[in-house]
Amino acid sequence: MKEYIGTVIVGALLLAAVALVIVKMIKDKKSGKSSCGCNCPGCSGGKCPCRTK
Repeated sequence: MKEYIGTVIVGALLLAAVALVIVKMIKDKKSGKSSCGCNCPGCSGGKCPCRTK
């Protein structure tokens, strides 16, 4: 098991980072923040960040 400890640690760190990104994306979506990428015709509700610039 000692020879795999580095791999296990790196894997755990990567898994934690992915989980944090997913949680942030869910929170942003619930708070109304969107990452439409300035594809204004595809934005719903007229909340496109491109229109405020």
